This record gives sequence, structure tokens and C-alpha cells, in this order.
Amino acid sequence: MKAIVAVKRVVDFNVRVHVKADGSGVETANVKMSMNPFDEIAVEEAIRLKESGQIEEIIAVSLGSAQCQETIRTALAMGADRGIHVQSNAELQPLAVAKLLKVIIDRENADLVILGKQAIDDDSNQTGQMLAALLGWSQATFASKIVIGDRSADVTREVDDGLETIRVKLPSVFTTDLRLNEPRYASLPNIMKAKKKMIDVIDAAETGIDVAPRLATLKVIDPPRRQAGVRVASAAELVEKLHIEAKVI
Repeated sequence: MKAIVAVKRVVDFNVRVHVKADGSGVETANVKMSMNPFDEIAVEEAIRLKESGQIEEIIAVSLGSAQCQETIRTALAMGADRGIHVQSNAELQPLAVAKLLKVIIDRENADLVILGKQAIDDDSNQTGQMLAALLGWSQATFASKIVIGDRSADVTREVDDGLETIRVKLPSVFTTDLRLNEPRYASLPNIMKAKKKMIDVIDAAETGIDVAPRLATLKVIDPPRRQAGVRVASAAELVEKLHIEAKVI
């Protein structure tokens, strides 16, 4: 089987983001960027499936500006075989990403697609579902365990009231949840090898896909600051504040 793993370049999760002065979004200039954490889990799962002999080739795909190739190199250093960069300077929203990924999947004749359940920058949680619909494939979202069979896969999903295990036919689209695995660190030799691995660059305009944004961000604001706590002298005073001031009891 051939697997495609989608990886997105986002603001590093350790960075404290700041809203731009004009309120149009968050500041990304001179900010550390890295691979979306859920996509790291997707890459790791594809590598584990390859190590178990169930996948023959892993292709890491990223969409966006030229800097996205750094994210692809990270996936290659982890163990992906080659990369594809769909280059575009436009704001790529979930539907456009899904359509562009479909083009790549059709070209590569892939059997499996693994991607993070959501990106930590917009938290849309839409691309995997849209992609499955466009492909006409089965889908298993929020996966915390994947077991590949002959022509199907058993996937344990994290749902609101616990875990459920479903069986889906292959080919399929999987989106990964946090408990699926622990991504590995790329070793120095693999980082050096990744520099020699191939990355194909495709201009998004060549695909014929309309990537124009369909949603407009009207305003981005900081969340309200948390108020400082208040020290009380006695339990009676605490009850009074909760009853009279906060009106929660």
C-alpha cells in the first residue's frame, strides 16, 4: 500500500501567540514554526505501519508557501520516503486543502491517507471529512488505535462518551487523535539523509483548483484576562461571597 500523510506548518505549540495590532489574525512574523502536533502523530503512525510491513511507501504532502518544505523535511527525517509540496501563497482553507489533496491522491494512486484530526492554528477539524467525501472513501476520525487487515481496518475512535471501534473498508481516510502514539524524534543521521530525499513541487494554479477563500475573518481578539483571586478569612466569608456576589449557591 501507498500512504499519503498531510503535514501542516503552524506556529509552534510552545509559542505564546499575539494578536496583530489590526485584529486581522495572529502574529506569525519572526515566530517559531513547526509541524502541527496532530500531523506528527499521523507521520509516526504511517511509519509504524510501514515498519510492520503493511505500507510500502510514505509520501508527506504539505500545502502553502515555500517554507512548508521545512515541514516536509521534518517528516522525511522521521521516516517518510518522499515529499510533495503544493505551493501557494493564498490562504488555504479546509475545502481548498481537501480538493488539492484529492488531486495528489489521484495522481499517486494512494491507498491510504492519514492526517491530523485538526490543526492547532484554526482548529477547523474539517479537512479529513471533506477529503473522504470528495474521494468517496470510508473515513475513521479521531483514531486512537488503527489495525490494518486484508481489505479493511479496525479503528478505535475517541467519542464523547468513551471509545468506539469501527471497521472501515480500504481505501480510507484516517484522522489521528492524541492517544494514537508518541511521535519519535528524528536522529541526526536521518536528518542528514532527509536532505537528499526528493520533494516534488507543484504549483497550486496548475491543478485547476479554485483556492479562493470562502470564509472571511472579521476580527481576532485576545481572550479576556483572568481576574486575580481573592483571599478570604473564613469559610463563612467564602460562602457569603459565593452566595451573594457570585450567586452560584
